[in-house]
Amino acid sequence: MNILALDCAVTRISLAVKTDSKFISATYDIGMRQSEILVPSIDELLKKAELKPSELNATALTIGPGSFTGLRLGISALKAIELAYNVPVYGISSLEAYAYPYKNLGFTVLSCIDANKDKFYARLSDGSNNLLKDDDYEIEKITEAVKDLDTVFVCGPDAKKLSEKLQTVFADIKFLMPEVPAQTAEALILMTEELIEKKAEPLKDFDGPVYLRASEAELKLNGTIS
Repeated sequence: MNILALDCAVTRISLAVKTDSKFISATYDIGMRQSEILVPSIDELLKKAELKPSELNATALTIGPGSFTGLRLGISALKAIELAYNVPVYGISSLEAYAYPYKNLGFTVLSCIDANKDKFYARLSDGSNNLLKDDDYEIEKITEAVKDLDTVFVCGPDAKKLSEKLQTVFADIKFLMPEVPAQTAEALILMTEELIEKKAEPLKDFDGPVYLRASEAELKLNGTIS
């Protein structure tokens, strides 16, 4: 099966292509310049895989939460492939994708993205249950969720920042982190294969990113901020 996967939820873009015989990935940590490199990077990966866009069986991406700009870029790129070649697009929670490589470690996993303003997009799971669903949380809500745990495995782009904040509150809880961040696009490909096996529905034409928080422009329009 030929699958292309993208993680554009944060400034560190992760891409991967998998065929029956090849797996090729790339990561770009270039700040807010995603729009400059995303489409050329997709073209380059497909070229290295000796694959045409029309030969893809599926594509996948982190659907949010995350950067407004990055999420829109990712879904625009994959929707263009879908429209041109009828390739289904699968959308996967950013936080679920960051936690996926660690789901069998036996720890409660806290995946996170810095949402600024002293808040985090976060998800807390013990492997069987979501103790915190994907949402935009103040640090107090996260501390309340982990207060009775012995060990928490913290992952995602801003794991270090959140771990440091939690460690100032809890001296008796062990907060672990991956030594090297997992390649998110690889996790997306594995998750997409599972979704296809389960006959899960890909994104519909009208489906878009999951933001969890209104943009600054929307807040100004609604009078929430000046």
